[in-house]
Amino acid sequence: MKGTNQSTVTEFILVGLTSDPHLQILLFPLFLGIYFLTLLGNISIITIIKINHHLHTPMYFFLSHLSILDLCYSSTITPKMLVNFLSEKKSISFLGCAVQLYFFCSLGSTQCLMLAVMAYDRYVAICSPLLYTVIMTKRLCIQLVSAAYLGGIAHSLIQTGCTFRLSFCGSNVINHFACDFPPLLILSCTSTYINELVLFIFASFVSMSAFLIILISYAYILFTILALHSSGGRQKTFSTCASHLTCVTFLYGTIFFTYLRPRSSYSQEQDKVISVIYTIIIPMLNPLIYSLRNKEVKAALQKVRNGNVFLH
Repeated sequence: MKGTNQSTVTEFILVGLTSDPHLQILLFPLFLGIYFLTLLGNISIITIIKINHHLHTPMYFFLSHLSILDLCYSSTITPKMLVNFLSEKKSISFLGCAVQLYFFCSLGSTQCLMLAVMAYDRYVAICSPLLYTVIMTKRLCIQLVSAAYLGGIAHSLIQTGCTFRLSFCGSNVINHFACDFPPLLILSCTSTYINELVLFIFASFVSMSAFLIILISYAYILFTILALHSSGGRQKTFSTCASHLTCVTFLYGTIFFTYLRPRSSYSQEQDKVISVIYTIIIPMLNPLIYSLRNKEVKAALQKVRNGNVFLH
């Protein structure tokens, strides 16, 4: 590609998961099926919470927004990936790459913050059950969700703006299936030290602050559970957190591995595999985790199957 600054860049080429055309044809139905399950699962969770008045509680209000984020997050990446499996020219425009990166970062950051909000909700429900309805008012729930969205938007604006201020005057081939920060920084022909520093500081601040809230919440929850005399009561109380803890483990494990490790240990091929987990697999698994481990959601699903659902 010719040029000396980013104004001459008109498009990037996405290598994808593999350059083998036969393997791409095999991967297309697999990822199409995963995307279909993601849409079906998250839309089902959102619809069930909306139409079942028994699920109009703070916990399920936050869960519905987590499903909205999963739905949008997957839709930011997967459709373009599916098209590229069957396309000869796997290009994405400069503007398209910037937009994809912005939504990818914004939705991912908001998801981290939403999990922290859900952890706080569980802390109040378990550690202060008598004050739960007093503390977790509708107004506070809306404020917490709004703060999560605004935090994700602000973080993405900073990161995306810094990334696309760089000069791209060498190769325009992104060794990834989507526009992401690490592979884009590799393509820059100018120093990326400031960008790497900004990426590390802000990604650490968002993810670690959310993770710290989750850790503190569950530390208090653990102490409360251990103080219970009944083993049955402990198991029942812990079961209300199991789904959330599973989602946190999957998401934060992959995020920390991808973004909070030194560049010297960065591997593009390894990064692509890890990225598949948190961009495509986790949004599919989250509704399954919550529906399979949650009795109220399972009961609501059963009512839907039996046609015993009334709109409220």
